[in-house]
Amino acid sequence: MKTNKSFSKRIRVTSQGKLLARFGGKNHFNAKKSGQTQLADKRSKLIELSPKNRSRFLANQ
Repeated sequence: MKTNKSFSKRIRVTSQGKLLARFGGKNHFNAKKSGQTQLADKRSKLIELSPKNRSRFLANQ
């Protein structure tokens, strides 16, 4: 099965095999948010995928 390229370009796999990604909707309309909130939104978040979905989207991982 092929890797889903649109999904794989949006995530980063760490050396321990964890998945990190940024979520959408964080690039504008930030003026009313506090500085801490803006910085937190820029950070990558950990993604939990079931083994079935992991094999579906990331064939070689």
